[in-house]
Amino acid sequence: MFSGCATAIITPMRRDGAIDEDGLRELVRFQEDNGISMLVPCGTTGESATLDYQEHLRVIEIVVDEAKRARVVAGTGANATSEAVHLSKAAQDLGAHALLSVSPYYNKPTPAGVVKHFEAIAGAVDIPIIVYNIPSRTGSNINAATMLKMAEIPGIAGVKEASGDLAQMAAIAASAPKDFTVLSGDDALTVPAMAVGAKGVISVVSNIVPDRVVSLVKAMNAGKLEEARRLNADLIPLVAAMFIETNPIPVKTALRVMGKPSGPFRLPLCDMSEANLDSLRKTLSSYGLI
Repeated sequence: MFSGCATAIITPMRRDGAIDEDGLRELVRFQEDNGISMLVPCGTTGESATLDYQEHLRVIEIVVDEAKRARVVAGTGANATSEAVHLSKAAQDLGAHALLSVSPYYNKPTPAGVVKHFEAIAGAVDIPIIVYNIPSRTGSNINAATMLKMAEIPGIAGVKEASGDLAQMAAIAASAPKDFTVLSGDDALTVPAMAVGAKGVISVVSNIVPDRVVSLVKAMNAGKLEEARRLNADLIPLVAAMFIETNPIPVKTALRVMGKPSGPFRLPLCDMSEANLDSLRKTLSSYGLI
């Protein structure tokens, strides 16, 4: 169900700070028209940390409503288990096909606490859950042993691995149940992650070049390694440009420069520096995107 390329879609904003609902629908159509098979609203790239509860659910509702082919994996993570359960149940009611739930941030729970957190979420919903492991933002890593325990929980269907630890990804992919999917959570590591057993990527850069990332993932899943290497090499400068400042600042800025729905950021995120903006423009121009 989860192999392929998923886009961690941005949340476009209007100048008055409200969600640009028409713009979000346009972005969903752009993604589907370019072959994206999964959409992930309300993740890190979607500025979920600054969306209030009603906005969070409205974004999910719009993406579910507009998507005609892509499966919607709704971001519903929270550092309070009760809030994560509440958001997950609401996203299920809105028609999400699956959930992406980040490991509890700031709290730094023990491995036992992480397992109990996801057991509670899985017990509250009837749709699959992808665990999101991103230690750089949560402050704690879900190691392979803990992830393999969670892979046995009914309803836990996969992991978005953004630890940057290929040995950890390989250990999970090698020992998890066959129906458990490892997905790369880092565009720069898509090829090596898939080489050790991941089945795809939840991508940031696919917000701007969805067709290119789809082709890369298809090549890897088809065992066409040389083609995948070539496609990956072509993407390296663009991927690097998407992370010259904190995500999603570069990717939202890129979409804005490309004339697509994007809009302002919500504090504490702000516009990128002039030097980085100039560098970003040059990179986009080299790819023919502006």
